[in-house]
Order: sequence, then C-alpha cells, then structure tokens
Amino acid sequence: MAFEKTFLPGALCSRTRASVRCYNACVPAEQVQHQPGVERDLRRRWFFLLPAVFVTYSLAYLDRTNYGFGAAAGLAQSLHIGNQRAALLGALFFLGYFLFQVPGAAYAQRRSATRLIATALAAWGALASLTGILRQFWLLAFDRFLLGVAESFILPAMLILLTHWFTRQERSRANAILILGNPVTVLWMSAITGFLIQAFGWQLAFILEGIPSIAWALVWLLVARDRPEQARWLGPAASRRLTAALLHEQHALPQLAGFRAALRAPGVLLLCVQYFFWSIGVYGFVLWLPAMIRAGSARGIQIVGLLNAAPFLLAILLMLAVARLSDHSLDRKRAIAPFLFLAGLALLAAYATAASGFWLAYLFLILAGGAMYAPYGPFFALIPEMLPANVAGQIMALINSCGALGGFAGVWLVGLLQTLTGSARAGYAFMSICLILSGLLVLPLRPAPNANRARK
Repeated sequence: MAFEKTFLPGALCSRTRASVRCYNACVPAEQVQHQPGVERDLRRRWFFLLPAVFVTYSLAYLDRTNYGFGAAAGLAQSLHIGNQRAALLGALFFLGYFLFQVPGAAYAQRRSATRLIATALAAWGALASLTGILRQFWLLAFDRFLLGVAESFILPAMLILLTHWFTRQERSRANAILILGNPVTVLWMSAITGFLIQAFGWQLAFILEGIPSIAWALVWLLVARDRPEQARWLGPAASRRLTAALLHEQHALPQLAGFRAALRAPGVLLLCVQYFFWSIGVYGFVLWLPAMIRAGSARGIQIVGLLNAAPFLLAILLMLAVARLSDHSLDRKRAIAPFLFLAGLALLAAYATAASGFWLAYLFLILAGGAMYAPYGPFFALIPEMLPANVAGQIMALINSCGALGGFAGVWLVGLLQTLTGSARAGYAFMSICLILSGLLVLPLRPAPNANRARK
C-alpha cells in the first residue's frame, strides 16, 4: 500500500505533519516502505514499548483486584464491618475510576500520556499500600475511592499511546498485549496472594503488593515515549513511515470538531451501554470469584488462589488467538459478540449446576472467564476505526468510564446477592444476563468506515 500525500488536519501535531510532508516530497512512498532496516526498526516497538505497557497495566490490575482475596481472607471480620460494607469498599473504587477518565484522556491526548501514567503509578502504589494500613472504615473507603481516581487515567492513556504507535492492522494485537496485564496478573496474583495472605495476613500482603508500582514509575519514564519521533531506539526512517501510515488511516474517518460532536456519532452511545453490561459480568466475576470458589469448595485460601487462576489462563490463550484473527480479518464485530454470548451461557450453566456439585460448575466458570476476556483486543481496536484521532481517546475514556459504572454495579450487586441469598448462584445468573445482553448490543453496530480501504 502506497501512502497518500495528503493528511487529515489536526490528527497529529503540526511539527509531525510538516516533517512527514517534507519526507514524502523527497522520498517516494514505495522507497519508504522498502528501505533497509525500516522493518527491523518497526519490530522494536513490540519488544521495547509493549513490555513496558504490559507491566504497567499488570501492576494497575494487581492493586485493583487483590481486594477480592482480602474479602475472602476475612477483611470484614478484621475491620469489624458487615458483608454489605465490605462489598461497598470493593465497589467504591469504581466510582473514583468513573469520574476522571475523560479529563485524563484529554490531558493524555493534548499533553503527555507517559507523564500522566508515571504520576498515576506512584500514586496508586501508595494508595494500594494504605489499604493494608488503615483501620477505620471511612478512611479506607476514601482510600479506595482515591485508588480508583489514580487508576482511572491508565487504560485511556495507554490506549491513546498505542494509537500513536500501531496501525490498524496491528492494533488489536497491541491492545490485547496491553489488556493481557489483566488476566496474567490475576493468574500469578491468584497463586502468590493466597500464600502471602496465609503467611503474613491480608494487611501486609496489600502493603507489599503496592510497593512495585512506585518503583516501576521510574522505569516507565526511562522507556516510554509519547510518539515515534521521540524514541531513540526507533530510526528516523521508520518513525516517518509509521507516522505517515497513521495519518493515512485518518482519511476515511469522519471529521469531528470535538468531544460533543463525537457523542452524536453512530454507535458511540450504544458502545457505552454495551460496555456497562460487559463490565458488570467481568468485574463481578473477578472480584468475587475467590469467595465463590471458597464457598463452593470449602478449601483453604492457598488452594482457592490456585483454583482462581485457571479461568485467567484460558483467557490469556483466547485473547492472543482472537486478537490475531481479528487483525487478519479486520472484522471486529464477529470477534466480540460470539464470545460474550459464550461467557453468558457458561455462567448460566454454572448457575444451573452449582447446587449439584462444585467441580462441574467450576469448569463452566473457567470457560466463562476465558470467553469474557477474549474480545478485549478487537473491542478497543474498533473505536479508533470509527472516530478520528482528535476525539477517539476521549470516547474510549467515556466508554471505559461506563465500564467503571458497570464494575461498581457488578461488584456491589454480586456481593449483595451473595449476602442476601447465602449462595453464589444468584450472582452467576445476574452476570450471565448482563453478558448476554452486552453481546446482543454489539450486533447493531455498523462496520468501520475504513474497513474496505484498509484491506487495499
């Protein structure tokens, strides 16, 4: 594909556009594409930038989801609070996570995603450690809220950063590697946190698991850069080629003046509602799975941690496979809806079999966990294909904010249902309905406007 010589105004900074225009005027597009060493330099993105992105999101997810293990290990009893207050503590994170994502995305788009991420890393590491220190309920509730605020900047800023570094044919895989920080973290955290809690108690486990984020903030500042032209490890020719390719992708997208105009774009509000229901299922599953397993299997916290890991191992494999297939076909919708249906039906099967035995229901939980994670890479690749670069980041933040509300609802309502019924079965049924509904809401989406052009 030869890159065109005209670009969408405002997609990237004026200095970048000027350098690309100058380069295109002097060097034919075909020569840019076949320069020796350019492909090798472009491959470095996968080995320099993406490991740093993966570790950063992994640390964010560690400090977000270890609360479920604290709840399973007797957090409510230690703090002398009821189960409903314990569920509220888990849910308050998502209120903070909801409120600041769009302003954070605006800052990341206009200023610097990397600096915002470094600041958030240090802040959430400190706040996560405080979770193991504070004893008063309302101080702990405020801390959990602030932890949500600190982490609210991460996913939108990361997704914006990846749109500056990866083309449409690569973006689903890049997004999947980013979001793999979620199930991979739960996988190793499930094994390690259970043993840390057994050895030291849940308070010290929280303190120890908050410290790495503070140290990683310094590493992040050394490795990550906002745009290709700022990276020393990427050659100038590769940087110019990548920037030209990203600008070229903007041609078939509608030109929108700003955030308010983007809200009226087809599919945006539908995706907000869809992601809300999807997140009810995901976060209810992640936060309360340890308690569900412990209640169903009557085993120690170490074994609960190991059993908790299995759904996320399947999630890792499915995320990588689905992202690769999605980038090959560029049909994002078909990579999303079927897996959400499968996750919902598997949870429904877990609900139906939970009363007759633990192990069969547990196998359905493994299938549900893997399927509900599988479409994340294609889903977040879909949004920049619908909207131009000047608004895509803020819309991704808005959609993720709606997911935070879904997370709040999922964590609180699933915990409440368990408290009221004394069983995990009602939670299975509730999450199942939400996941099936989220799959149905994907079906009316129109194909991305540049779907056909991207194949040429």
